[in-house]
Amino acid sequence: MKLPDLKYIDKTYWVLFITLVIVAVIALFSAGSTLVYEKHSVLGPVFTQMLWLLIGIAIAFFVQFVPSSYIRAFGYPLLLLSIIFGALLVILPPSNPMVVNLNGASRWLKIAGVQFQPSELAKLSLLIVVADLLARIRTEEDKKKYFFWTLGLTAVTCLPIMTGNLSTAVLLAGIVLLMWILARLPWKYIGATVGIAVLLMTSGYLIVEFGFIRKHRSIEGPFARTITQVKRVDAMFAEMFAKEDKGIDNADLDENYQRKIAKVAVARGGKTPFGVFPGNSQERDYLPQAFADYIFAIIVEESGIVGVIFLIFIYLAILFRACLTSSRFGDYAAMLMVMGLALMLTCQALVSMMVAVGLGPVTGQPLPLISRGGTSAIITSVYFGIIMAVSREQKELSDRQQRTTDESLEDVPDITIND
Repeated sequence: MKLPDLKYIDKTYWVLFITLVIVAVIALFSAGSTLVYEKHSVLGPVFTQMLWLLIGIAIAFFVQFVPSSYIRAFGYPLLLLSIIFGALLVILPPSNPMVVNLNGASRWLKIAGVQFQPSELAKLSLLIVVADLLARIRTEEDKKKYFFWTLGLTAVTCLPIMTGNLSTAVLLAGIVLLMWILARLPWKYIGATVGIAVLLMTSGYLIVEFGFIRKHRSIEGPFARTITQVKRVDAMFAEMFAKEDKGIDNADLDENYQRKIAKVAVARGGKTPFGVFPGNSQERDYLPQAFADYIFAIIVEESGIVGVIFLIFIYLAILFRACLTSSRFGDYAAMLMVMGLALMLTCQALVSMMVAVGLGPVTGQPLPLISRGGTSAIITSVYFGIIMAVSREQKELSDRQQRTTDESLEDVPDITIND
């Protein structure tokens, strides 16, 4: 069996990847005080996440040697599986042992003792499949055909996710839209889709707001969480316009409490360019989700504007490197796949950061690779592995073409011109 050639691995991506892993470990040590209290263990929660990160590193290392064509082919059965898992979350009642309810949301399945988020699998697989389908466009008729194919798959994938995690569904649909733009689909298709989506979401918001929240009615069934989702938007607008949100009930107090504590953490970190330095956070003890959705607030508190700029630079560097890799690669499907995955990583990070500093409604989006969570850490590592696989192929192809050119030049006979 031929061993892979390590000289073609993308060292820049590995530096970015390992840097985020190091930041994740340091941040969790600082932000995990509530976990320590809950688990009655000082190092247990941190070591558990470190184990997930080590597994992620190993997975990324092996995935980078998988041909991108194999990855695209594997995306189809993975998408089917994620759609089935997503449907199970909608169909099964919250009391079912397969459904895990955390923080008031049923986003996790537990099968054979393994707990995971189907939405994470859906994000990965849908972007792979959409990239593969859009790369098949050759004619104007193909543009229409594959637009509707990708639109249908996106709708089928996102609808089950919307019931428990609206922000993830909107984010995923937004990345698909950006991939449509990269694939140069007609603007009339993209514009019509965006217009219909905005109309549907606005109508849904108004129905829930005036038909249920204002009348103090509840929603039963799979869409019960829409009440919480609309109240989060209401709370954001109330905060923006300095108004009291009279629709807040006891169920929302914890979320509003977390937003306020997160703002205190950000304010403390803004007093100096370097924050209060790692390990000196005070708000981590009062912020229940300091290790997850609001971990960026603790990073701001402990590292200040310098830490913020550094972390934003890392995520933007991932996107910039993906653009550079895509511009040099001849495989259009691989290029779209790399851009889709890089856009997901970067946009999710920016959304998570905005929520943590109070610039958006509570969404529950983790900071990629840094927020605590096994499924998120593994899937994010797969993202890196796939992107590095395409980069490796590009380098191998470039090297092979250069050798072929050099060998061709060597075969040209010397010509002597006699006077």
